[in-house]
Amino acid sequence: MNSKRMIQTALLVALVAVATMVVNIPLPGVKGYVNVGDAIVFLAGLMFGPVVGAISGAFGSALADLLLGYAHWAPWTFFIKGAEGFFAGWLAWKGRKAEAGGVLLGALVMVMGYFLVGILYYGWAPALTSVPGDLLQGGVSMLLALVLVNPLRKYLKLKK
Repeated sequence: MNSKRMIQTALLVALVAVATMVVNIPLPGVKGYVNVGDAIVFLAGLMFGPVVGAISGAFGSALADLLLGYAHWAPWTFFIKGAEGFFAGWLAWKGRKAEAGGVLLGALVMVMGYFLVGILYYGWAPALTSVPGDLLQGGVSMLLALVLVNPLRKYLKLKK
């Protein structure tokens, strides 16, 4: 990884953390929250590939958990959001027509990951109550990423 890519990745980590922290709605059943940081995770994967998507998602989202007082979620978030960013970027980089599939796969990984950890922490019922919020979070973030990716690519003069 060259210096420019390292700086871009560090900025994306910070942007994921900030986007996650600015808009967050608590989910009382599982003591978590809904946010729009996933849109930045998706954009990182779509624009810079699976490795940058994974690093941005893992570190940025886990940092937000720690700073917002959700430290019990941070280790899980690290792996869940890292996988989300990786799979979004991995599938999307197979071809431009796969971008929607990439962010969908990333969102499904996120929803399933938090559902499984919710079962582990709190049981079936509370975990199930968090699924609609996670689906909403994934869906809104998918739409934001897909709407913004091409204008951002043009603005940043990135090639796919």
